[in-house]
Amino acid sequence: MRNLGWLLLMILLGGCATKIDLQAHRGGRGLMPENTLPAFQNAMRIGVTTLELDTAITRDGVVIIAHDPLLNPDIARGPDGKWLEKKGPSLHSLNYAELMQYDIGRLNPASAYGKRYSQQTAVDGTRYSKLADLFAATRAAGDRHIRFNIETKISPDEPGETVDPETFANTLLAVVLSENMAGRVTLQSFDWRTLKIFQQKAPGIPTVYLSAQQKFLDNISAGKPEGSRWTAGLNVRDYDGSVARMVKAAGGAIWSPYFGDVDEGKIREAQQLGLQVVVWTVNEARDIERMLDWKVDGIISDYPDRVRVALDARGMKVR
Repeated sequence: MRNLGWLLLMILLGGCATKIDLQAHRGGRGLMPENTLPAFQNAMRIGVTTLELDTAITRDGVVIIAHDPLLNPDIARGPDGKWLEKKGPSLHSLNYAELMQYDIGRLNPASAYGKRYSQQTAVDGTRYSKLADLFAATRAAGDRHIRFNIETKISPDEPGETVDPETFANTLLAVVLSENMAGRVTLQSFDWRTLKIFQQKAPGIPTVYLSAQQKFLDNISAGKPEGSRWTAGLNVRDYDGSVARMVKAAGGAIWSPYFGDVDEGKIREAQQLGLQVVVWTVNEARDIERMLDWKVDGIISDYPDRVRVALDARGMKVR
């Protein structure tokens, strides 16, 4: 009875603990080399709900975990152990065996990217992993609950850098289904063409609609009468400028906006439409606290350990 009374008091005071989806962005790239097995293993030790990751397709049709369509000199060293001098070639132009020659276990300290994440722990000798490798690693660890938020890295502006949307979606989906992971996966993209295909081929898997309306990336193009090439034929102007309403019309289950694009009103609108709101990429303490105050459904962060500290201070749990 005493415990029941305490619970009722907490509810009346508005302090009852809630749960949130904590996602490690690229495995938590602020802490470990991005999109690598060491990063994902570290994120699991921290206690995240979901491993957020990016995918590409090699020339021989292997689904690998990688963010950049081209080899990135900020993270990649060749067989000679030296940093690449420039971007390229595309991952799609290489067989998986060729790609395995590159070491991605350390940031180039001379690059702006390396300086931005200078505290990242290096793991020399780390290679690109197959998506199937990550599934196998979580099974080997005995984790039956960790989830995977998998992004298709594809752009309508650079069609030659990747496979086409249909091939990308079908190849990725084949791995998810063959590994029996459909129940633990969400599929996300800024390029909504692949999401449309996923919904047709696997309607039971939730789709996550990524959005950004920033100078560094704008896949919504609200200022253009013709709309955006990223949104699979939908124009935000037809929804009174509401990205949430456009995501709902597209059939999305989750809206994942850049955290700087939202306010409390936009979050409430989306949630009232039945969408979950999972914001990216939230790294600073003041921004984490604000997103929690606004009661988002999930936070994607390069520093999931920082989010755990904020959650613990509030008595909140991950789900």
